[in-house]
Amino acid sequence: MKYDLMIIGGGPAGYLAAERAGHAGLKTILFEKSNIGGVCLNEGCIPSKALLYSAKIFDYAKTGSKYGVTFKGASIDQEVVIKRKKKVVKTLVAGVKGALKKNKVEVIEGEAHIEKRSAEGFNISCNDSIYIGSRLMICTGSVPIMPPIEGLKEAYENGFAMTNREVLELIEIPEKLVVVGGGVIGLEMASYYNSVGSEVTVIEMLDRIAGMTDIEISGILMKNYEKKGIKFNLKSKVVKFTSKSVIYEKDGDVVEIAADKVLVSIGRRPLTTGVGIENIGVELTERGAIITDDKGMTNIAEVYAAGDVNGKSMLAHTAYREAEVCINNILGQKDRMRYTAIPSVIYTNPEVASVGETEETAKQKGIDYECANITMRYSGRYVAENEGGNGICKVLVDKKYRKVIGVSAIGNYSSEFIYGASFMIEMEMTVNDIKEIVFPHPTVCEVIREALFAF
Repeated sequence: MKYDLMIIGGGPAGYLAAERAGHAGLKTILFEKSNIGGVCLNEGCIPSKALLYSAKIFDYAKTGSKYGVTFKGASIDQEVVIKRKKKVVKTLVAGVKGALKKNKVEVIEGEAHIEKRSAEGFNISCNDSIYIGSRLMICTGSVPIMPPIEGLKEAYENGFAMTNREVLELIEIPEKLVVVGGGVIGLEMASYYNSVGSEVTVIEMLDRIAGMTDIEISGILMKNYEKKGIKFNLKSKVVKFTSKSVIYEKDGDVVEIAADKVLVSIGRRPLTTGVGIENIGVELTERGAIITDDKGMTNIAEVYAAGDVNGKSMLAHTAYREAEVCINNILGQKDRMRYTAIPSVIYTNPEVASVGETEETAKQKGIDYECANITMRYSGRYVAENEGGNGICKVLVDKKYRKVIGVSAIGNYSSEFIYGASFMIEMEMTVNDIKEIVFPHPTVCEVIREALFAF
């Protein structure tokens, strides 16, 4: 049997591509070695949000008196939280499997390996069988970076050190948690365990947290969490793990900090080893990511790649769009991938959301811009629901064309309205275009419109 499309990897890119291809009538087969839904659905985006929502409710219970509501004896039951998280994951995975079945996608559970390209097509082995298809799509995702730090391998093997997978399964809340890495995963888990009672310390090599987030907003986020008790050690390099501590260097000093558990979250790398990519000559970057063009095509005809494996934007929503672009081009529909308006969110409490340029990136690119920086307190709803909140919204506009080129915000609900800013940037809307749009009132998203009137 020959397939029109063979897809390796059942994460967001892979399963959505399979759904779209199957729906269009392509004979499609999907290989997944672990769990349908990939890291996002099973070990990342979704389960972490289930935990963070429980923490948010607990936070509200503890601070309810600010709003005239008093809770007596509020507590967190970690076992119930984890049980609910598993239920959420199970429900959504079942939904994905149902969609694949509905669209007549054949799903093979097992580790696929690319053997060769023959006259018949691409040859893939899985579970002692050979499958042949005329097109191939590689969606193998990414894995956590595990740096060659002394003692880390042993710490991971004995359960002292964890990745994003293990930290989402903890039944017992650690009294002391050290988080190595102040990026999205590290901050979200630091946020959760701080809320539920852990003493949390974050160790970050850079002089800031939250990666490429607007530097002013990352500073506000850090201050919020310092007030909640999280300790931050910036410009610090971890040099050793013991069975019960982490040792790092800062300003020439060597510091040892004891912990019950350590989360190592210093980033992820594309998973391109062990797949057999080299057997068909697919080109990789120096960092091991598959090189693709704006159509999702690799250097090999009829071979596509989407999601984390191309290393361009390691976000599930980017993977969805990349998958659609690949399938559209396979179907003969002209489409291309654009990365100028990809939103990103950190689901801490408060939330952080951004899209497009920040002041820092605009300066680096030599863009002549203006920035409106206003408090979230311009929103009546924000004031009503966030006692003492210190959120801000920053809107960047290029001076020449007066088009919106970037929006960054810190404050709850920013995750829900940032798509609107993405739309503005994608459609190259000007300040005057947006001023004519009627925003619902009272909503937090109104701050974007208010910011535009500040120009």
